[in-house]
Parts: sequence; C-alpha cells; structure tokens
Amino acid sequence: MPELPEVETVRKGLENLVKNKTIESVEVYWPRIIEAPFVDEFKINLIGETIEEVERRGKYLIFKLTHFDMISHLRMEGKFEFHSSSDPLLKHSHVIFKFTDETELRYLDVRKFGRFVLVAKDTAQDYKGLKKLGPEPIASDFDLEEFTKELKKRKKSIKPLLLDQILVTGLGNIYVDEALFRAEIHPEQEANTLKKSEITRLHQEIIAVLGEAVEAGGTTIRSYKNALGDAGSFQVSLLVYGQNGESCPRCGTEILKKKVAQRGTHYCPICQVYHHRKGN
Repeated sequence: MPELPEVETVRKGLENLVKNKTIESVEVYWPRIIEAPFVDEFKINLIGETIEEVERRGKYLIFKLTHFDMISHLRMEGKFEFHSSSDPLLKHSHVIFKFTDETELRYLDVRKFGRFVLVAKDTAQDYKGLKKLGPEPIASDFDLEEFTKELKKRKKSIKPLLLDQILVTGLGNIYVDEALFRAEIHPEQEANTLKKSEITRLHQEIIAVLGEAVEAGGTTIRSYKNALGDAGSFQVSLLVYGQNGESCPRCGTEILKKKVAQRGTHYCPICQVYHHRKGN
C-alpha cells in the first residue's frame, strides 16, 4: 500500500503534471471506485473544472478544483498516470480525466480498492476518512507532549496503535517497522508501558524516517510507482522491513518476522526487547 511518502511523491508529481489543467470530460469504467456522488453526477460536475492545487492529508490526495474538492485514496495499488489522449488505454485503467489540451490523467488500480469522493469546495476536512486523522508527522504538527499523554492512556500494542492513524497520520507497515527499530521498541510493547525516553525517541524517529522517505521519493514494493512513473529510492535505506533472515545493522543478530495485528512485522529480538513494566 502506498504510504505517506509515496502519496506525497504522487502529489508533487501531480502538481507538476496537471495543475491548472481544465477537465473536458470524465470516463468511469469501474463505477464502484466512485464513492460519492453517483457516477453520472460525478462526471457531469467535473466538466469545466480546473485543478487549482493538489494537496495531501495523511494518505489522502485532495484535488482543489474550481467548485469542488475531489478526495482520492489509492488504497492497495492505485496509481495515476499522465498521458496524451492518443496513447493506448492500459489494462486496469478505471477513471480517465480528459483535459482540454488533449492530455489525460488516468487512474489505474489492479485490485480496484481505490476510491474517489467529490464534495463541495473547501469541505474535504469534513469527510469521514479525514476527520479522524491525527497530526501530520512533522515537527510543527506532531506535539510530543500530546503524543505522550495519548500513549499513556492506551494498553494496545504500539505497532497497531501507530497504524490506526489517530495519534499520528501517514504511518503504514513499512515505516512503523522502521521507526520502532530505530527507537529500539518492540512492536508488541503496550503503549502505556513505554518510558518517557522511549516515547521521545519514537517521536523523533517517526518524524525522521518519514522525512527521509519523502526526500527519497518513497519506497517501491512490488508494483507501486509514483505519478511520474519513477520508482522511489527509500528501499535502499530500509534497516529492518523486508530484511528477515539478514543481520541486524546495529547488533548483528538475525532480523525476525512475525505477525502483529495481522501484519508482517520485522524486528530485532536483541535491540527491540519486549518488557513488562510500568511506564516511567
């Protein structure tokens, strides 16, 4: 699944490719990808709309149009491609935005899990999926004191808690594993047992690992590519994710993989020790 750094890379690519373009028509070949409104209304409402900006909140893309906000979630394998209208239509092309200059933005999705929602202008933040999101993982938004207070209230294991998007948004499976490894915290450690020093370290590493991944253009796993068709390069920097059976870069112990909250989880059993104790 594309995570925050990949979605940010897509956003930057889209800004370069489609900003200020005007939609002439829209084709929808898989109606269930349009969550709201009904497909015919979605298509009609977009005629004549200009893409003014492309924003991101968590893993959601928000196309700021003349009269609407169009929210897009790529889910597992959704991706955008930019084409000339004369280019052949590729398999799994489900939504085609045709511009007045004879170029097209095409949404492709092998699994068909992605979704589009069209809402009134400047109301995207009221959409159900966006309302529950925590702060962005950047120093100006992600407050350590608030993060500490929220962790102390929760008995849940730290990995699934970070995947929930409520305490901080944008962390998916890859970057949770990386941040927990860097912070030397076991993925199953209960949140309310973390020491203040561990929380401070985790807070710092969440900001750092996502910031570095954004700079590198994200991580390409299997089929995911960004809007420009270029693979991200952060996979060369992964310390534990996908490294099961390899030596820990910190202590040399074999990296293990297990299921945590139904997700494949990579960790070092020496550097990330599970402990039973009360916080602080």
